[in-house]
Amino acid sequence: MTDAEVVENFFGVYLLFCTNPRYKGRTYIGYTVNPNRRLSQHNRGTKAGGAWKTSNRGPWEMAMLVHGFPNDISALGFEWAWQHPHKSRRLRRVTHKKPREPKYNFCLRVLATMLRTRPWCRLPLTVRWIKSEYIRDFPPGLEPPIHIPIAHGPVKPVKVKELTDQQSEETEEEEAEKTCTLCLAAVEKTDMMRCLSSACPLAAHIICLAREMLKKDSPGTLLPLEGYCPSCRIPLLWGDLVRLKQGCYQQKEPEGKDEDWLDFLSQDV
Repeated sequence: MTDAEVVENFFGVYLLFCTNPRYKGRTYIGYTVNPNRRLSQHNRGTKAGGAWKTSNRGPWEMAMLVHGFPNDISALGFEWAWQHPHKSRRLRRVTHKKPREPKYNFCLRVLATMLRTRPWCRLPLTVRWIKSEYIRDFPPGLEPPIHIPIAHGPVKPVKVKELTDQQSEETEEEEAEKTCTLCLAAVEKTDMMRCLSSACPLAAHIICLAREMLKKDSPGTLLPLEGYCPSCRIPLLWGDLVRLKQGCYQQKEPEGKDEDWLDFLSQDV
């Protein structure tokens, strides 16, 4: 097993695979903020916090994770749609499971469609294979969008430390009066977007930065998917900028790469 990758403020949806010979091939989809603890709960039964559907049917293995959701509401919505594809109005084109199609393959087929369907195709998600034996190729034509990377190995979720009152006051003072890098007008903190790089001086109105990054996006799109910082030119995902604004993680060095905004980001256009 490779070293676990640290992921800040983790919100993920996982796919379990049953290895019990009596129930082998069964799957389970769930939401978690701590995949390692959650897998242990499933294997220990309902008394340990596991789900009724997995209790006394183990052992279970975590085959894969989808993470990068901005909050629990977004992740839980993804979980429900993955569990109930034929009840979701966004997944009407997903055909029913074929008679000889393994349930695991069907789950992956549903996932492949979801990753190319709004609003999920606009989020900065990561598809992560936990164990190599469960890796499968995505169906032709249903490969994840280029901004959704494929990762391998376990994760170690960590919470970002909240700023103290004094640090918050100092930050507010520093950002009290800023000029938009793009339009040169004053920009308040509530309407300000910053770059992911802590060394970058970018401070821009949300709408100004969106318009700048939309120059290479598809026509008729309300918000960009990705682009380059107009100041330091590092590649950016709009979803990452929104999460930074929400305080989901601290500003990154260049080498690393509010619910109202989640609603806006998820709009169909």
